[in-house]
Amino acid sequence: MKSAPDHHDAELILRIYDLRREAVMRASRDAINKDYWPRNAEEATRVLAPEHPLNAAYRQTSSYWEMVYGMARHGVVHSEFLLESNGEGLFLFARVEPYLAQIREQTSPRAFRNAEWLANSGDLARAIMATFRERMKKRFGGT
Repeated sequence: MKSAPDHHDAELILRIYDLRREAVMRASRDAINKDYWPRNAEEATRVLAPEHPLNAAYRQTSSYWEMVYGMARHGVVHSEFLLESNGEGLFLFARVEPYLAQIREQTSPRAFRNAEWLANSGDLARAIMATFRERMKKRFGGT
């Protein structure tokens, strides 16, 4: 893994940001962030059906963040530097995390592998996940 970020990391992160602004990606992110809030495994996996209205947006965003986070997992980009401005994918991961076994069973045993790795990669990632998990509890009335 990279011990410190360099100018290549900055270039990649700027490109990642640029791709997030692409029209289809922005619409997909907006749809998922607005409408994908599963409360149980059935709701979490319903989106996997091709005819589900959020299926394309789900595939777009989940595969995008897996690609981005894979760069960190494989040492292409410094993971903590990446997370300083790209935690949104971990917010999606926080929503699917309780249902990961069911999602993997219906799709691939590798689903969200990179997000899961990043979520546990260091203190910053664990702090971000703690914040997102707390948001989930508040949203759904948990304590």
